[in-house]
Amino acid sequence: MSASFDLSGLRSVTVIGAHPDDIEIGAGGTLLTLAQAVPGLRVHYVLLGGNELRHAEAREAVTHFLPGASVTMALHGLPDGRLPAHWNTVKEHLHEAAAVLTPDLVLGPSRADAHQDHRLLGELVPTVFRSALALHYEIPKWDGDFSRPNLYVPLSDEVARRKVELLDQCYPSQHAHDWWGEEVFLGLARLRGMECRAHYAEAFTCHKATLRFGEPRADASAGE
Repeated sequence: MSASFDLSGLRSVTVIGAHPDDIEIGAGGTLLTLAQAVPGLRVHYVLLGGNELRHAEAREAVTHFLPGASVTMALHGLPDGRLPAHWNTVKEHLHEAAAVLTPDLVLGPSRADAHQDHRLLGELVPTVFRSALALHYEIPKWDGDFSRPNLYVPLSDEVARRKVELLDQCYPSQHAHDWWGEEVFLGLARLRGMECRAHYAEAFTCHKATLRFGEPRADASAGE
């Protein structure tokens, strides 16, 4: 049994990734859908790691995945695979992100992700963005670490295929990976679509949510 929720009042989103391409792999279809559906969408895009080349790819991706949105970016250069060793710096960067925008929605990696960089962000996001709806996206990898999602965003066929096309176009540095490709990305989207009675979908985990009935939303001040 499932319920559907209308997020038509959503106006601002903070998206967080450990590495360039994380956000687009996990939530690229959702970003494309939001950019189409929400006039004046405001997005703060945050990466904790990456080098100059990879950051250039991310900038290119933002122009295509978020057309028409008002986007600010914070691109940091912490070392790949070492974010837990930089815990204090990671937390500071997330608090800086929380001060840029009071988001209605935050998208970040899963707390159950096998990659230590992703997992750390998944653990910290809810502690920093306490008043926003936090959804944790999934990233396919050889670790086989998928858990059971509990929230789905159906994607039109056009959006699902556009996501895959843009991933390939914007992130050429990743083409050599044996897991990178249309079959993986569309296959996962088809599976998640089947689970929510759609053709394609992206899936997320929501660990905590509050239903509000018209009362003012508390200011999203950063917690410790």
